Amino acid sequence: MTTLGDIGVAAAINIGSAFLFFLAFAILRLQPFNDRVYFPKWYLKGLRTDPVHGGVFVRKFVNLDWRAYLGFLNWMPEALRMPEPELIDHAGLDSVVYLRIYLLGLKIFVPIAFLAWIVLVPVNWTSTGLEGAKNITSSNIDKLSVSNVHSRSERFWGHIVMAYAFTFWVCYILLKEYEKVASMRLEFLATEKRRPDQFTVLVRNIPPDPDESVSELVEHFFMVNHPGHYLTHQVIYDANTLAKLVKKKKKLQNWLVYYRNKLERTSERPEMKTGFLGLWGKKVDAIDYHTTEIDKLSEEIASERKKVTDDPKSVMPAAFVSFKTRWGAAVCAQTQQTRNPTLWLTEWAPEPRDVYWRNLPIPYFSLSVRRLIMAVAFFFLTFFFMIPIAFVQALASIEGIERIAPWLKPLVSVPFIKSFIQGFLPGIVLKLFLIFLPTILMIMSKFEGFGSISSLERRSASRYYLFNFVNIFLGNVLTGSAFQQLKSFVHQPANQYPITIGTAIPLKATFFITYIMVDGWASIAAEVLMLKPLIFYHLKNFFLVKTEKDREEAMDPGSIGFNTGEPRIQLYFLLGLVYAAVTPAVLPFIIIFFGLAYVVFRHQIINVYNQEYESGAQFWPDVHGRIVIALTVSQIVLMGLLTTKKAASSTPFLIVLPILTIWFYRYCKGRFEPAFVKFPLQEAMMKDTLEKATEPHLNLKGYLHNAYIHPVFKDSMDDEDDDDDTFSNNWETESMTVRTKRHSQRHTPLPSRISGTSSPPQSPFAGDGIQNEP
Repeated sequence: MTTLGDIGVAAAINIGSAFLFFLAFAILRLQPFNDRVYFPKWYLKGLRTDPVHGGVFVRKFVNLDWRAYLGFLNWMPEALRMPEPELIDHAGLDSVVYLRIYLLGLKIFVPIAFLAWIVLVPVNWTSTGLEGAKNITSSNIDKLSVSNVHSRSERFWGHIVMAYAFTFWVCYILLKEYEKVASMRLEFLATEKRRPDQFTVLVRNIPPDPDESVSELVEHFFMVNHPGHYLTHQVIYDANTLAKLVKKKKKLQNWLVYYRNKLERTSERPEMKTGFLGLWGKKVDAIDYHTTEIDKLSEEIASERKKVTDDPKSVMPAAFVSFKTRWGAAVCAQTQQTRNPTLWLTEWAPEPRDVYWRNLPIPYFSLSVRRLIMAVAFFFLTFFFMIPIAFVQALASIEGIERIAPWLKPLVSVPFIKSFIQGFLPGIVLKLFLIFLPTILMIMSKFEGFGSISSLERRSASRYYLFNFVNIFLGNVLTGSAFQQLKSFVHQPANQYPITIGTAIPLKATFFITYIMVDGWASIAAEVLMLKPLIFYHLKNFFLVKTEKDREEAMDPGSIGFNTGEPRIQLYFLLGLVYAAVTPAVLPFIIIFFGLAYVVFRHQIINVYNQEYESGAQFWPDVHGRIVIALTVSQIVLMGLLTTKKAASSTPFLIVLPILTIWFYRYCKGRFEPAFVKFPLQEAMMKDTLEKATEPHLNLKGYLHNAYIHPVFKDSMDDEDDDDDTFSNNWETESMTVRTKRHSQRHTPLPSRISGTSSPPQSPFAGDGIQNEP
C-alpha cells in the first residue's frame, strides 16, 4: 500500500525532474545555435532570422551574456502575454481552442477542490471507518477518502450534496464553454481568409458509366444538378505507388547530399557497401552509386506518372468538386445528391494541407469492412493489455515483488527503495508501456481509410480515450483491488467480495496520484525541452544542410498532437471528477497538471508548433462529450460506493444525477453541435456577397484550379496552363449547355446498370440546353 511518505518521494523525484528540464530548456533556448529548434514557428513565418553576434567566434554558438540566464523562467509570463485574438491570428483557432481545454480544467477543478477540501476532507478525516478494518489494507492518506466513513453513516449526505454541487458546476461551465467555442468558430469562419476548402466538396462513390470517363461524368452531373454554381473539379488518382517512389528518391537525395558534404570536408571519395544497412555487400563509390540510383528512380517515376495519368483504371470514383460560391458548396456538401443515398456522396473537402492522399484511392464500399476489422483488433488490443496492467499492479505492491522475486526482499526493505518502488516506479512503468500505443492506434486509423489528417487524429484520439478508460482507469482500479486484496478474498465469504472491492476502489487514488506526477508533471516539463527535435536538427544540420532551404527542412516544429494530447487531458478530467467526491486528495495534483500544461503548451504554440491543418475547432463536440461521460461515470461510481456502504436512505437521491446529465448533453448537442458539422447558408451568402463587392474580377477558377492536385504531380506541372487562366469569374450566370457522350434520349441517363433505377427528370432550374453527342 502506497503511503504518504511514498507519495512524498515520488513528488520530490518528479518536481526535481521537472525543475531540471526547465533549467536545461532555459539554458539551451538562449544558445544561438539552438534558435531554430526553440523558435521555428517565427522562422517559418519569416519573422525571425539567425542571431548575429560580433566579436568572439564562440558567440556564434554560445550566449556569453550572463544576465540572460538570471530570469530562466521568464518564458512563462511571456507565454501568457499574447492576447487570445492575436493568438488566433498567429496560430489558428484549433490551437487556441485546444489551449482552452486546459483552462476548462482549471475552471472546473479549482472551485471543486476548494469545496471538497472545505467540506468533504473534514468529514472523511474525522471518521474512523478504516480503524480496525480487518479486510482492507490502508494508509494515512486513505483517511481523506470516503472509505474512512462508517457504513450507514449520516455523513454520506455531505457527499451527496457535494455530488449535486459538482454536477451543476461542471454542467454550467461546460454550457458556457460550448457557447463560447461555438461563437468563436462562427466568428472565425466569418472572418477567415479565402481558402480552397470553402468552395470545395469531396465526392465519393461515383457510379461507373459505360459512355463517360469519371471526369466527364462528374462535370456532366454537377453542371446538370448544380447549374450556375459548379465551377471545376479534380478527379482523384491512385498515385500511392508513385508517391512511394518519390519518397524513396527524396531519401536517396538526402544521402547524396550527405556524401557530397563529406567529400567537401575530407577531400576523400566516400565509399559504402550495397548490402543491408551498409553492413555487407560490394564496396562502391557512394556518390556514384546514389547518383545512378537516383537516375534510375527518376525514370521509374516518369514511367509511373505517365501510367497514372493515362490509365483509366488509375482514376478513382471520387473527385474534388469546386463551386463558384461558398453558398453553392454548402448546399452541395450538406444535401443528398440522388435518390440512391449510397451514390454521389458529398462532404466538405478538407483543406489541401489536411488531405491524407494515401487513403483517398480506397474504394468506398471497403471502408465499412476495414472499420469492422479494426474494431475487432482494437477490442483484442485493449483486452490483452490487461496483462501488463497486472504487472504494473504487482510492482505497486511490495508484497507482490516479494512474491515474484523473494531474493529482492532485503533490498526492497530499505525505506527509500521501498518508497521509490511504490511511489514512483509504477507510474513510470505504465508510462513506458504506453509509448508505442499512439503509433499503433494511428496505424489502425489509417487502415480504416479516413481521408484527412484531422479525421485520423480525431479517430485515434477516440480510441486512445477508450483505451485509457478501460486499461488505465478500470484496469488499475479493478485488477489493482483484486491483487491487493487477494489474501482478504481467500479468507472471507463470497458475499463480502462486493463490499471489499467497493471499499478498495477509492484506495487506488494513491496509484493515480503517482501516475499524475509522472505523466502530468515531469512529462509536461520534458515537452518544452524538445530533446528529440534538438538532436535530429543538429544531426541534419551537420550532415545534410547546405542551403537556407535545407536548414528550414531540418527544423521539426511538430504540432499539438491532438491524437495524444486530448486523450491524456480527458483521463485527468475522468480522474478528477471520479475522485472529487471520493478522495479529494487527488485534486491538487490534477490542478497543477492543468496549470503547468497550459503555460507549457501556450509557449509551444506561440514559438514552436506549426499546425498541419486548421479545422476551425471541429473537435470540440468530442471534447465536450467525453467530459460529460466522465461526469456520468463519477456519479455511477459514487452510487456504487455508497451502496457498498449500505447508505440505503441516501443513495437513491443520486439516481437523478445521471438522468439530468444525459438530458444536459442532449440539449447541448442539439443547441451547439450543428455549428461544428454544418456551415450556415446565411454566413456563406454574407461572405460571398462581401467578396463579390470587394473583388468583382476575382479569378476564382485560377485560384482553385490546382488546389487539390496530388502533391506528386505538382512538381512536374508545366508553368503554361490552358485557357483556364483566362477565365474570370464575374459572378454572372453562364449558359448551361452540357455536352455529353451519353447515348440517351433526353437529359440524364437511361436506367443504370449499377442501381437498376433511372435518374429523375432534369430540374427545371437547369434549363433545356443539354446537347447529346453521337
